[in-house]
Amino acid sequence: MSEASAHNSVRRDFYWAAAAAIGVILISIRYELSETLLAWTRPWERYQLDELPVILLFIALALAWFAWRRMREAQAELARRVAVEKELATALAGNQRLSQSHVQVQEEERRNLARELHDELGQHLNAIKIDAVSIRDAHDGEAAAVRQSAEAIIGIADHVHGVVRDMTRKLRPAGLDELGLPAALENFVEGWRVRFPALQFNCVMTGDLEKLSELLNITLYRVAQEGLTNIAKHANANRVDLSVMRNSASAQADELVLSLADDGVGVAPGQAHAGLGLIGMRERVEAAGGRLETVSTPGRGFRLVARVPVQAA
Repeated sequence: MSEASAHNSVRRDFYWAAAAAIGVILISIRYELSETLLAWTRPWERYQLDELPVILLFIALALAWFAWRRMREAQAELARRVAVEKELATALAGNQRLSQSHVQVQEEERRNLARELHDELGQHLNAIKIDAVSIRDAHDGEAAAVRQSAEAIIGIADHVHGVVRDMTRKLRPAGLDELGLPAALENFVEGWRVRFPALQFNCVMTGDLEKLSELLNITLYRVAQEGLTNIAKHANANRVDLSVMRNSASAQADELVLSLADDGVGVAPGQAHAGLGLIGMRERVEAAGGRLETVSTPGRGFRLVARVPVQAA
C-alpha cells in the first residue's frame, strides 16, 4: 500500500468514526438515553450501575490509547522494514555489478592470456618447426641420426602447437571478437559436428545479433559451450537444437534468448539444479541481469533457456 493510500484510508476511517459519534449524539438527544438508562438502573442502585457509563468511557479511552500506541509501533516497524528492504535492494544491485565486473575481468584476463599464447609461444613453436625442417632437408640421406632428431623436433612442435591452439580456443572463443556471436557459435557447433558425427546438430539464429556488448557475447557463448559439454557427457542424445533469438518487441522487453535442448535421457526435477555446470551457467546469466530456466523429464531430454536483457549490459 502506498503512502497516499494509507493517508486516504486513515482519513476515511476518521470520517466514519466522526459520523458514528454524531449519530450516537443525535440518537441520545432524541430519545433521552441518559434519563432512560437512569430509570432502568434505579431499581439496582445498590449495584452502582449508574457509574457504568463513566467506567465504559474510561475503558474506551484506554483501548483507544492502546490502539494508538500499537499503530505507532506498527508504523515504526514498517518504516524499519522498508529501510532494510531498500538496503537489501542496494546490496543486491551492488553484488550484481560486482559479478558483472568479475566476469568482465575474468574474460579480459583470458583474452590477454590467449593472445600471449598465440603471439609468443605459437610463433616460437613455428620457428622451432621451421629450423627442424631445415635440418631434416639439409641432411636428407647423409645423417640418419640428425634426420631422426629433426623429425622428433617437428613432432614435438606439432603436438605443443596443437595444445596451445586448444588452450587458446578454450580461453577465448575463436572469432568472437572479430566476427561476433553468430559466427563464433556456428564455428563452435561445426567443431562439435566433426567431433560427434553421430549427433545431429540444429543451429538457428534470428534477430539482430550484431554489435552486442562484450558481456552479452561471452555470456551466451559460455552458456552454449557448457550446455553442449553437459550434453556430450551425460545426455546420451541423438539430436541437439540450439537457437539464439533477439526479442526486441519493445525497448523495455529487448532481450536475448538462448535455448538449448536435446532428446537424451533427461534428469529428475531435483537433479536439474544440482550440477556444478548448471550452477556456473546460472551465476553467469544472473550476473548479466538475466535468468536461466531448465525443463527436464527423465527419458524425454533436457532443455535450458537463458534470457538476458540487452540493456543490462
